[in-house]
Amino acid sequence: MSPTLTGLTSEARVPTNMPRRYLGQLCKHFQHKLPVTLDEWRGRIEFPAGACELDAAAVGGTLLMRVTAQDQDALARLEDVVGRHFERFAFRDELKVQWTRTV
Repeated sequence: MSPTLTGLTSEARVPTNMPRRYLGQLCKHFQHKLPVTLDEWRGRIEFPAGACELDAAAVGGTLLMRVTAQDQDALARLEDVVGRHFERFAFRDELKVQWTRTV
């Protein structure tokens, strides 16, 4: 995944046996209100404050999530929104999202 927005970036790598399932759930959930691109292994969600890129193929058994925004507040909001939704979808597997600021 290559960043397409300049600004601040945060990543989360969530170990799971079903990265493609969660990739699809997140993208399909947000596509009702936001522009989304999705293929078998990757997705991108365009939020007003930035973007979220998802990759189920980068690291085996892991869903890589990357959010990019122009400022700290927007980045924190994206981390919160994407993280909360993921954890809600993954509650049975008790998966947690831990973001790491990369830029």
